[in-house]
Amino acid sequence: MNRAKASLTSLRLLSSLLSIGSPATRLLASQVIHFSRSISHPSFYSSHFLCPHQKLFFSSKSNTVADHLLANDWSDEFERELEKLNQPLTHETVIYIFKKKLDKDPEKASGFFNWVCEKTGFRPSYSVYSVMLRILVNKRSMKQFWITLRKMKEHGFYVDKDTYLRILGQLKKAKMPGDAAALSHFYNSMRVENARENFVKKVVHIVLESEWSDEVELELGELKILLCNNFMIRIFKELRNYPSKALKFFHWAGHCNGYEHNTMSYNAIARVLGREDSIEMFWSVVEEMKNVGHEMDFNTYIKISRQFLKNKMMEDAVKLYEFMMDGPFKPSVQDCGMLLRSISAGDNPNLDLVFRVAKNYESTGHTLSKAVYDGIHRSLTNAGRFDEAENIMKVMRNAGYPPDNITYSQVVFGLCKAGRFEEACKVLDDMEAQGCLPDIKTWTILIQGLCAANEVEMALMCLAKMIERNYEVDADLLDVILNGFLTQKKIDGAYKWLVGMVKESRVRPWQATYKYMIENLFSVRKLEEALNLLHLMKKQNYPPFPEPFVQYISKFGTVENALEYLKALSVKEYPSSSAYLHVFKSFFQEGRHSEAKDLLCKCPHHIRTHGEIAELFSSTGNSNVIS
Repeated sequence: MNRAKASLTSLRLLSSLLSIGSPATRLLASQVIHFSRSISHPSFYSSHFLCPHQKLFFSSKSNTVADHLLANDWSDEFERELEKLNQPLTHETVIYIFKKKLDKDPEKASGFFNWVCEKTGFRPSYSVYSVMLRILVNKRSMKQFWITLRKMKEHGFYVDKDTYLRILGQLKKAKMPGDAAALSHFYNSMRVENARENFVKKVVHIVLESEWSDEVELELGELKILLCNNFMIRIFKELRNYPSKALKFFHWAGHCNGYEHNTMSYNAIARVLGREDSIEMFWSVVEEMKNVGHEMDFNTYIKISRQFLKNKMMEDAVKLYEFMMDGPFKPSVQDCGMLLRSISAGDNPNLDLVFRVAKNYESTGHTLSKAVYDGIHRSLTNAGRFDEAENIMKVMRNAGYPPDNITYSQVVFGLCKAGRFEEACKVLDDMEAQGCLPDIKTWTILIQGLCAANEVEMALMCLAKMIERNYEVDADLLDVILNGFLTQKKIDGAYKWLVGMVKESRVRPWQATYKYMIENLFSVRKLEEALNLLHLMKKQNYPPFPEPFVQYISKFGTVENALEYLKALSVKEYPSSSAYLHVFKSFFQEGRHSEAKDLLCKCPHHIRTHGEIAELFSSTGNSNVIS
């Protein structure tokens, strides 16, 4: 009954909103935005992607220890089984096992860590300790966390600031204040005790003080540095924003007597160089690392890959993925899917990169997963290659992945982007005919695509159709419609839509939606409406949003406006004294002294006699108003 009532309310709102603009019968836009077809993929047409009957299977040598860890609970008997395997465990292998196999199982991770250190002679590096600590930050495994942290200290390793802050954040999020305080105490005491900290700073100062030269190398040599993995990692962390100098130090250290670069130092310098302004140096070091027989550990791969994706360095992200797939520590299907999603998210996705990733994934023997198919399909639809996208859907069906809301949503998004709006709307009818009911996300993508193309009336008609089918508007869709109105400068219509959906349909908008609407109302001097939204925000327990109100009222508003604003700020009888102080300061800054005095006279006694407020009025020559 409530759903039906909300639907009827929404439909009434739509009817009134549709009448705001031009007649809904105007012709739909028929312009199609054509995408470049200059990129061709001859191999694509002969590949398995277009063969509905071909399936791919996988056979490769797996990590034996990792397989045993996944299949068994930890026990003395299991330890004996592991010892029988007699498999050498390198730094890279241990990192891979922790990151890819045991990151969600602190108990088993702890058992493996103790076993590999005590029974195999493995010496954990700083990176291993760091990964282990992050796995153990869990209410069920805090005892082992503290044991591991003490071991780390005993072995001479230093918890760096990044690791400390990340673990501290996890403890606070888990509402573990006691452990958070203990960690802070441990970290601060460790820094004081760590005598090499000043030595690290001295080395970094020498490296950064001037351009690299023989004199710099001579000065470093005079320090008689005892180079070790922990020291090198800390130096590179300090030089992370100076990749060129970090590499110079790396090369200098490699020529020092008694020190030879290893897996840890190569991975540490790779993490520094994995950025746009040092990408050539990065690939040079990666090639060198490979040639001398060292592997990039999985933790390093994840960090650098995410950095590449964040900075839109898709070519390098794909090249790094291929590099790892060619080694022993292969990225997972989830990593492949994330890479494809990132490539496909661009305005004009590079299909060459998409097919390189998919074919590389296939070449290792994997059967394509739903996530990989989705990544390929998303890239094609985003690039306007709808015929190929349809062929991929056929392959997916044959592989046991019938099109779902994700698949159809990608088609809808691509068609809207290409300006083919009628076809985009028809996709939802086709979905229902195929037995796949559109969900609210699919409707939202369609309506958002129409709004983005300024087809707000068509978007509203689709919304009406959606509501008739008993779907309820959520905060996401409400925000989409609101932005559609505001793009067309229909501020009144947007305001009515928002208020109606909150009061009658009981939708709870995002805080950002409220803020954006309020800012637009102030652009046309609609203070009363903005105050109404502030009241609604308060009712829905959102924090106050004072900035635009104080700025506007101090310039254009009245004393009554200021009082109404202050009343709307708090669920209590009066807002805080700082809120009053903010308004008074703003009035004085605008030169409106008389309004400030009038407002003060109407304030409660505890505000009129407040120390800071009294001092403010005295400093502006208005002390006589305070009583």
